[in-house]
Amino acid sequence: MITDSFDPKSEPLMTPESFIGPKRHLCEVCILTFSNVILEELQTRFAMRRVGDRKNVNGDRPIYLFEYGGKTLAVTLCGIGATLAGGDIEELSWFTGATKYVMFGSAGSLNREATRGRYVIPTEAYRDEGMSYHYAPPADYIKVKQADRTEAIFRELNLPYVAGRVWTTDAFYRETRNQFEKRRGEGCLAVEMEVAGVQAVCDFYGFELYDFLVTGDVLDAPIYENGELHSANHDLDKLWIALEIAKRI
Repeated sequence: MITDSFDPKSEPLMTPESFIGPKRHLCEVCILTFSNVILEELQTRFAMRRVGDRKNVNGDRPIYLFEYGGKTLAVTLCGIGATLAGGDIEELSWFTGATKYVMFGSAGSLNREATRGRYVIPTEAYRDEGMSYHYAPPADYIKVKQADRTEAIFRELNLPYVAGRVWTTDAFYRETRNQFEKRRGEGCLAVEMEVAGVQAVCDFYGFELYDFLVTGDVLDAPIYENGELHSANHDLDKLWIALEIAKRI
């Protein structure tokens, strides 16, 4: 069973070194964005230095370094879904030496009253994906360890937010009514595709994950609504929040 997949006692058959070469130490903090629009905006506003590419059959995804708030930061376009995003953490730690990751993106609201007009800070993620079971012992939820620190930064920036559980799933077309009711009943505020897997990878290696979300579609409605999804994915407010978090951690 997938819940038996965690194997901390034997060595992996391959590592990022197999594909990338020797590990580098270029920065401590890396920003992960899912939006090409946001990445392009960063490139217009900062002097970016391309320090590597994650190559695969789908095409290359560059990694950039830039300066902000007196710190050297890395940024890249993150793969969508727990498997790709978690694998990105593995490779980015090798490419850059980063041990702290700021990740942000969109989510579906499971509680529209709680999330309306507020950012969502995950505190725990329901593990309805496969990646996390290879990096952490089996459990229904995984704790997002830096949630308290993320909340403190949001308060410092005077930003509206709500903190609570989220539901991580790769099967977005199988977010059924019964599953929605279960997860909402457990206190999940939103559904997304990466947090549980990325947190598990970070825990395994002792990295820090700082994550926040914006709800763009709504499952908590008689008929599914997705009118705000584009802005939740691409609006630049999230970029400036991520930069301020990166500066402070």
